[in-house]
Amino acid sequence: MHDEQLTIDSISERQREVLRIVIQEFVQTAQPVGSAGIVGRHDLGVSPATIRNDLAALERLGLLTHPHTSAGRVPTDLGYRFFVHYLLASLELSLEEQAIIRRQFHHAPPEVDQWLRTSTAMLARTAQSAAVATAPRTIRCTFKHMELVHIQGAKVLLVLVLQEGAVKQQLLDLDKPIEQNELSRVSNELNDQLAGLDGSSVAAATSRLTPFAAQVAELAAATMRRIEQHVGGILFRDGLAEVLSAPEFAEGENARRIVRVLEEPGVIEQIAEDLPGSNAVHVVIAGDGRYDELRDVTLILSRYGASDRVSGMLGVIGPVRMRYGHTIGAVRFVSEIMSEKLEEMYGG
Repeated sequence: MHDEQLTIDSISERQREVLRIVIQEFVQTAQPVGSAGIVGRHDLGVSPATIRNDLAALERLGLLTHPHTSAGRVPTDLGYRFFVHYLLASLELSLEEQAIIRRQFHHAPPEVDQWLRTSTAMLARTAQSAAVATAPRTIRCTFKHMELVHIQGAKVLLVLVLQEGAVKQQLLDLDKPIEQNELSRVSNELNDQLAGLDGSSVAAATSRLTPFAAQVAELAAATMRRIEQHVGGILFRDGLAEVLSAPEFAEGENARRIVRVLEEPGVIEQIAEDLPGSNAVHVVIAGDGRYDELRDVTLILSRYGASDRVSGMLGVIGPVRMRYGHTIGAVRFVSEIMSEKLEEMYGG
């Protein structure tokens, strides 16, 4: 059966419980799980032979496999995906964990960089894995204010202030000198006509402006488009020691691979660009067949941001053998706090 055909109805209720037990025990111990252990530790009301049949059925479906040196089973990548999609129960952090995380944010200085450092530190500690976050980037620029300042001769300084807090300066070489009085008049015209507009609306407004003001507005619109289209930004990381302590990364090449993922921003930035626009939590297990660099790791990521103004991404990177419910809950909770902070900053 192909993985796209697997649904919750593909396996019986008892087989779902057996798969859940195998994954939860393997995540905890990193050791293959056998039928005798399942019967001994869980009251399923059936014999070891019946559980062996269930394990064999789950293996035929590609949800479990077994190492050659053991009769026990371990989850496959497909098994983890099925588990995350269909079998996860609670995704909430405990109230105690939530309180600890909120307390850390309360003590952090009121700056975005400090909030992001707190985010990655708390995610790494809570998930016992590596954590990453990208600085928020502007989704939609909004014109706030502009000044044209005479420098000397035909040189003029254009100062553009956006509601998102960005300030951009550009030196203009005009065809002929313009006095400061005229520059101030044009600045006032632009501020009256463009306040509160986004980049496309600023470009569209040039038709109702005087010629020189229209030229300046086109420059402002081009600057706003560049900011909106900018990809990348600062990448924050924490928890490398935690993730390297996992047995999956004890072997040298596996350790080097996850270090490259963390240290080279291109992979994470590409995944961030590919994520849907919603703030839902996204789970990428073993690269989901799209990212070869991630074939040994799981990423649990979420966007955060302030309405349609700014957006960033944060999450956890760790072995495929991961506490999915707890980690998804942590990523969701921290992204919600980051969104709250940015909404407050932008007056949401």
